[in-house]
Amino acid sequence: MRGIDLNCLMPAMREAGAAIMQVKSAGVTAEYKSDASPVTAADHASEAILKAALETHFPNIPVISEEHADSHLSRPSDFYFLVDPLDGTREFLREDSNGNFTVNIGFVQGGMACGGLIYVPAMDWLCWTDTAFKAHQERGGQKSPLIIRDVPPSGAAALASRSHRDAMTDAFLRAENITDIVSAGSSLKFLLLAEGTADIYPRFGPTMEWDTAAGEAILRAAGGQVLASDGTPHRYGKEGWRNGPFIACADYKPSFPLPAL
Repeated sequence: MRGIDLNCLMPAMREAGAAIMQVKSAGVTAEYKSDASPVTAADHASEAILKAALETHFPNIPVISEEHADSHLSRPSDFYFLVDPLDGTREFLREDSNGNFTVNIGFVQGGMACGGLIYVPAMDWLCWTDTAFKAHQERGGQKSPLIIRDVPPSGAAALASRSHRDAMTDAFLRAENITDIVSAGSSLKFLLLAEGTADIYPRFGPTMEWDTAAGEAILRAAGGQVLASDGTPHRYGKEGWRNGPFIACADYKPSFPLPAL
């Protein structure tokens, strides 16, 4: 498939990341939204930068953004951007966050995640999809492709949410006989699959479409896939922009139907 040219958004991704790090270095406090999720000055600063860039470069494409509540009232169109200006706010608030927070822009067309950029500001790690729907990364000034790995002979490694891990995830991993489990936050988990660090990321807890679109597009472009709980491809444009359970995979093939959890 063909992708969208997102190179023009790279400066804004880095600018948003710099704004986030400036807030973190100055000391950060949170307010809480109606759903009890935290929001900070860093979320708002990043949101303003990304919104301006999208309006400049893609004025005719709708934008659904986590921190722009009015945009949530929009009905899905054939194509749109999904923006999470600071994914992993709970991690961002932790002193031991280890950089597990990201800036995300995903592009959806025909209900599928077809393009994306993710920037990990604490690691200066930028990942993106190109017009040929290949995945790339730039880290420490070095550019390279993102390509999933084969499942190693020693067995698969799984990723689990650091802040939102639940009993269903643990039950699924036991059913799959996966014992190598690494905790990570935010959309960083998709990047770890795409770069060949791990093999599967099951998610049974709640997420929103802006949490996953960019990461899913990058993982798919790197050779992986994201599946709904019935084994069909994960889709976008759902009611309230809410995801159901999903399983993000590199080369790993989970068993379907899923066991009763």
